[in-house]
Amino acid sequence: MANGVWRGSNATVWEFSSNGAVLVGDVHGRYKFGDQDRIKIETPFATTVYQMKLSGDRMTLQEPGGSKLEFTKISETQR
Repeated sequence: MANGVWRGSNATVWEFSSNGAVLVGDVHGRYKFGDQDRIKIETPFATTVYQMKLSGDRMTLQEPGGSKLEFTKISETQR
């Protein structure tokens, strides 16, 4: 599951809560899992669907035919 705190390659911290809330930096939004490992992230600025791959403490979100975001899971003390 994506729940937890993740740091992107651009140092932005994404925090996924088990209640469907996501915090991207200081922007609040919602996320929802779809079929075929897809995740939809809605913020006040955009709604984006990504293909999600999880492997241990690594997560990749890829827009269909677009950019790829790579993350490393971090603990609360690493923030």
